[in-house]
Amino acid sequence: MPSGRTHDQITMWSLPLVAALTFGQTQSSNLTLLVSGSFLFGGLMFGPDLDIYSCQYQRWGWFKPIWLPYQKSLRHRSFLSHGPLIGTALRIFYLTTWIAVFGILGLVIAEKIGPPGWTWEDVVLGCWRSLCQHPLEFLAVYVGLEFGAMSHYLSDWGGSAYKRFKKKGLSGLRPPGTIKRRKRQPRSRTSSNSKR
Repeated sequence: MPSGRTHDQITMWSLPLVAALTFGQTQSSNLTLLVSGSFLFGGLMFGPDLDIYSCQYQRWGWFKPIWLPYQKSLRHRSFLSHGPLIGTALRIFYLTTWIAVFGILGLVIAEKIGPPGWTWEDVVLGCWRSLCQHPLEFLAVYVGLEFGAMSHYLSDWGGSAYKRFKKKGLSGLRPPGTIKRRKRQPRSRTSSNSKR
């Protein structure tokens, strides 16, 4: 498994390729910026290794504690953290939940201090309107975050496959469930007694 520094280098070196491919497919500088920025954020701060005490976790600074329940509830390299599509979707849902909690607290405090000039309905309708009016932009952000995570777990898989290849040769590249192992035959007592 590559180190955090190696993952960071893979993200940085892959960024121009992601930007070029995105612009080539979309011909949109806005979508390219969203995918590239999300890729960078996904690779450096929002990747699969938030389930352990990692470089990505450390970069959250004062907000690190919000990831502790996530770490405690998921096993490292489980499908829910390192799985394609599902891992990124789960992290987005998790972070969105925290943002909603802090947002609700902020609104409650703002209402206690004085009239903020907007209501709960304004906030909810504004978020919903934004989501409905810009679905392509939200999809671009998700794709960028997923590509950032994908660069991480593909390098994990490649590093593990390389180590197995060095240790076992081509047979180490087979998926673990396809390798048949011989069962050991229990030694009979008579054969061990006859040697004495």
